[in-house]
Amino acid sequence: MISTSTFHFELIHTSKKSRARVGRIHTPHGIIETPSFVAVGTNGALKAVDNTLIDEMGLDLMFCNTYHLMLQPGTEVIKNAGGIHKFIGRKKPIITDSGGFQVFSLAYGSVASELKSQGKKKIGSSVLKITEEGVRFRSYRDGSEILLTPESSVLAQKNIGADIIIPFDELPPYHIDPKVLYSSLLRTHRWEKRSLDEHLKNPNGQAMYAVVHGGVDDELRKFSANHLSKLSFDGFAIGGSMGKTKPEMVKMLTALMPHIPEDKPNHLLGIADLDSLSACIPLGIDTFDSSYPTKAARHGSLLTSMGTVKVTRGIFQNAHMPVDQSCPCHTCQNYTLAYLHHLFKAHEMTAYTLASIHNLQFMISFMKKMREEILEDRL
Repeated sequence: MISTSTFHFELIHTSKKSRARVGRIHTPHGIIETPSFVAVGTNGALKAVDNTLIDEMGLDLMFCNTYHLMLQPGTEVIKNAGGIHKFIGRKKPIITDSGGFQVFSLAYGSVASELKSQGKKKIGSSVLKITEEGVRFRSYRDGSEILLTPESSVLAQKNIGADIIIPFDELPPYHIDPKVLYSSLLRTHRWEKRSLDEHLKNPNGQAMYAVVHGGVDDELRKFSANHLSKLSFDGFAIGGSMGKTKPEMVKMLTALMPHIPEDKPNHLLGIADLDSLSACIPLGIDTFDSSYPTKAARHGSLLTSMGTVKVTRGIFQNAHMPVDQSCPCHTCQNYTLAYLHHLFKAHEMTAYTLASIHNLQFMISFMKKMREEILEDRL
């Protein structure tokens, strides 16, 4: 049932050992317990897993991508359905991005690529022109030309109707001249202000997070956080280049987080692997999104309390036991490693569903454990 409560953040406890904190983000579609893992449902669906099931599993927040939903099925279709929650059959909170990440990833490559040290990419043919007005690009579906601006991005997110929305921002690559990075940051700040102004014309029960940029330059990150803190955003996301390595990302976030307002929620965009979570939760980050657990599942990698299990290996052919004895998920309660091994080897699509259910439950349980450790001042 949809709550009538307005969006607000409730800080429950800050660890005496670190900046790690436990909180609750109150939204019209329920409470998000933090720190929390946010699963990515690019097209309004997690690959191979039903939306009602992830509600039942206790996934507090789901991430959907405006760029993809704009192109298919179109945001008017979602609006006519009564909004994204009714359209996809989800009762719990949803966050959408601005579309900027996908557009600029087409041009430069993604943040994930940088963290994998894949280097710089040239501007691709999909992005036609970047101006003060916005970004002109071609649809990857039919080649039609589209202009995405701060205003049109916000209006698209209004049609979609997510609980948390993101202002339009530029995503410059890691390999960029410092002067160009600074110029990009200033334009992003202007775009974010235009996005906020458009949002405030019709808040629609939605919250808008600012996106802090500045690459791996500590001074630019501080400048961005301080600038955006003066505007009436409801929370803060951390976007842009995170560096080429995890240590570089953690170093940047360690310097940045003291400048993020503590009375509002914050979100790390696109990063939620286990190593990053373990390093970043103590810095005071509240929510993390990633397609990592479901992508790993589709490749036969299962997350367990004893480490990652590659279920396609021959040693699991006769492993007649659950993936993880301590896991309460549907997969572990009903099936064995041997059966999953068989499904993957037989190329049965059910393998992707059962493996994804397990990995999602692992992430939900992992974050619950993190919250307990913070409350006990052990993290």
